[in-house]
Amino acid sequence: MLNKSAVSSVKINEIIQNRWSPRAFDADKAVKHEDLLALLEAARWAPSCFNDQPWRFVVCNKADDETGWANALTTIVEKNRLWARNAPVLILVGALENFRHNEQPNRWASYDAGAASVSLCLQATALGLISHQMGGFNAEKAREVFNLPIDFNPIAMIAVGYQADIEVLDESFKEAEASTRSRLPLNDVFYMGQWGKGV
Repeated sequence: MLNKSAVSSVKINEIIQNRWSPRAFDADKAVKHEDLLALLEAARWAPSCFNDQPWRFVVCNKADDETGWANALTTIVEKNRLWARNAPVLILVGALENFRHNEQPNRWASYDAGAASVSLCLQATALGLISHQMGGFNAEKAREVFNLPIDFNPIAMIAVGYQADIEVLDESFKEAEASTRSRLPLNDVFYMGQWGKGV
């Protein structure tokens, strides 16, 4: 199995360092129910504006509900489906667009759903699972197959499972899977006090 720990410029927590987004999933290894609950519990404790918790996750576990899982897979774009079909758990992530306390638009809802998603992915790493977030899915099809409410914004799909050998992947993905991870330098994206002033 590939281990692609981040090469960071300063020491960071190993859970953050070891979280990455593999595509090689073991189709024969199910995620235990208690581990799945731990992922959701981690997401539940993410921060949110006014503690509104606007995120909603539709969890599709192939081991428990093959129809729901198959519905989730049909919403994923064809190229992503080539690898996502091996993930035992597919999770639709989205956010309610209005605050619960006053029904006014919540412009931070997507930001908060992202925070919950990262919490889930970090917990997955802590449990020895892998996760891969993707924007490549059909939101309108998701609305249809999951009977989503009108005020719910489908944002992403997350594949969760156990890592497999790179050989399970289609040839078109192997190079990216094995490539070195990289990020822009700190000074290019983080500024001190004003735009463009590096750290």
